[in-house]
Amino acid sequence: MLSVSSIDIVAGSARLLTALSLSLTPGTVTAVVGPNGAGKTSLLRALSGELSIDSGSVQLQGRQLADWPDQERARMIAVLPQQSLLNFSFQVGEVVALGRHPHKTGARRDGEIVDEALAAVDAASLKHRDYTTLSGGEKQRVHLARVLAQLWQPDEGRERYLLLDEPTAALDLAHQHMILRAARTLAEDGVGVMVILHDLNLAAHYADIVVMLDHGRLLASGDVHSVLTEKNIEQVFGITVTRLSHPQTDRPLIIYREHSSDWPGSGSVIP
Repeated sequence: MLSVSSIDIVAGSARLLTALSLSLTPGTVTAVVGPNGAGKTSLLRALSGELSIDSGSVQLQGRQLADWPDQERARMIAVLPQQSLLNFSFQVGEVVALGRHPHKTGARRDGEIVDEALAAVDAASLKHRDYTTLSGGEKQRVHLARVLAQLWQPDEGRERYLLLDEPTAALDLAHQHMILRAARTLAEDGVGVMVILHDLNLAAHYADIVVMLDHGRLLASGDVHSVLTEKNIEQVFGITVTRLSHPQTDRPLIIYREHSSDWPGSGSVIP
């Protein structure tokens, strides 16, 4: 598994994560939820090796993450950050092909995977477009295709993990669900998926496991029914909700009502 064990991350006087332990399991979708500043992105960056930890350990397949050579690690872990700072006039197909760089599968197979990944995110028609001319949502889908291409087929003896930081933020409703269905499909193919989400109903609908963070600490972790409770949501987000059962899936359906009495702006009703 890809896991963190009792990690602490400190930046100056700010403690980003405290004594946090978590394991991602191949074949499951783990949604990480919590308010702004809860430590969600810090956790993702620690799991990817981008952010150094001050104590504890990060392990991949029972081995310290830092001990894996970069190329091997890139064949196992793909990361979609909140923002991808690419400003070169590449064609979209070239951007997606960057995901194949760690692999040695040949130009022909790589081209097939690029096409398949673009189709999976409804972006096949963009293949020959100049990346810099795309809208924000289109760019997000292209970068998702890039990380999908990076993990498209199993690498013998190695697990695969996809880490997504708010992948639905710039997308319309239809593409939000399409992206999360693609992540769900990868999980069914054995990939361990972690996705940071602000929409609790999306987390309830697509996740196997929900992790709820608050001020850098793990508040709750488990299946959607045990974590997405009215009590947990009010404690972490300071908002009153009613939890129903979705009429088709029986998963939690969160209805937002009003702020709790001690929250700024209390008394306002959210449509």
